[in-house]
Amino acid sequence: MAEAEGVSVSPLRSLDDFLMESARFQVPNLKDPEKWANRVLQNLLYYQTNYFLTCLAIFAVVGVIHPTKMFCGMTAVGLAFGLFYYLTNNKMPAAQFKKNHPVLSLLGVVLAAYFMVYLLGSVLVFLMGILLPITVIFLHASMRLRNLKNKLMNKVEYLGMKRTPMGVILEALGLEQDFFMSKVNIDSGSAKLLEDFMSKVPSHLK
Repeated sequence: MAEAEGVSVSPLRSLDDFLMESARFQVPNLKDPEKWANRVLQNLLYYQTNYFLTCLAIFAVVGVIHPTKMFCGMTAVGLAFGLFYYLTNNKMPAAQFKKNHPVLSLLGVVLAAYFMVYLLGSVLVFLMGILLPITVIFLHASMRLRNLKNKLMNKVEYLGMKRTPMGVILEALGLEQDFFMSKVNIDSGSAKLLEDFMSKVPSHLK
């Protein structure tokens, strides 16, 4: 695993494990949201590198199909966020400008609104490039049944031993890893032995 600033990149899981013969899928029990959420979180951690690559691939495909709209949509959203950030962090100058130049301020709002409406189609394409891979990942994480390797390796890789990009994202969203890892208590020495054991288990038994 490559490491940078205390963050480790999770291994890329095989296509067979991710989608093909050894992968087992089942519609989650909607009446048990806690179990469903646990499955999603565990799969997000275990297949995170596969999911990041899936995001990039789908985003790239949408960009290739609609390159101009994707670029314009990305530019429009970037400018909108940049303007919002500037106005949020510079309220006094913005309010002063609006007070001193009401006509220019009104004209700016009208032009900005026209610009967003004109590029609405491009913005929708850009949003599709973001939301489509998220939807695909959520469906896979919801339906992919966890095998023995998935359950055990998650404990080894994420039980207070290593920080991964998906773990950092989940923590930023308030989904602490310890919350759904706390059912199993594995110290570092035992985790190392378990990791070595799992690497020797034949793939058809995992």
